[in-house]
Amino acid sequence: MTTMAEFFSGRSTETISRELLGKLLSYESPKGLVSGYIVEAEAYLGVADSAAHAYEGRRTKANDALYSAPGNIYIYTSRGYYAFDIAVQEKGEPQGILVRGIEPKDGLDIMMANRPKSGSELTNGPGKLMQAFGVNDLHWNNTMLDQSPFKIDLQDSREPLRIATSARIGVSKRGGQTDAPYRYFVAGNPYVSGMRKRDMDLETHGWVK
Repeated sequence: MTTMAEFFSGRSTETISRELLGKLLSYESPKGLVSGYIVEAEAYLGVADSAAHAYEGRRTKANDALYSAPGNIYIYTSRGYYAFDIAVQEKGEPQGILVRGIEPKDGLDIMMANRPKSGSELTNGPGKLMQAFGVNDLHWNNTMLDQSPFKIDLQDSREPLRIATSARIGVSKRGGQTDAPYRYFVAGNPYVSGMRKRDMDLETHGWVK
């Protein structure tokens, strides 16, 4: 059985991003368990990545969580919404992965109470999924996954039929990494942010089973 430490160890952030797709992200919220399969993730490659919060070694109280050990949670705000990021490289190497979308599994009633939307609009974006989870503060920022109510279950997972890539969404236009293909998603899954209706696979949601 693969542990989280083994899952992160010795592999590129891009590879980890791809392999997070289909893994179950859960949160034991004050209202009960909520969870969903990760369908979209973006890699941020630290000091050399002009779209990353740690570009050129920038380190502040706000992004300090990125500099911690792999598996450390980095929660930050963007445009008034909260986002869930995970540090994935060795301590001092501030590379992280933003979870952008999930397909709900557990606690659908809780999520819909937190965010009164139906269908894919419930969790098809980083701010949307955090709102659905009921996360509206930075309390669990800079906390290791295994010391938090969040969990990434490596055993409860689904297999994508195809993984697609694209440029990341809404990133800085400075430097040369704006259009780098570091966004990974389950092709055809309706819970991917910005997925056009004509590209949705409404039968399998892009999963092998």
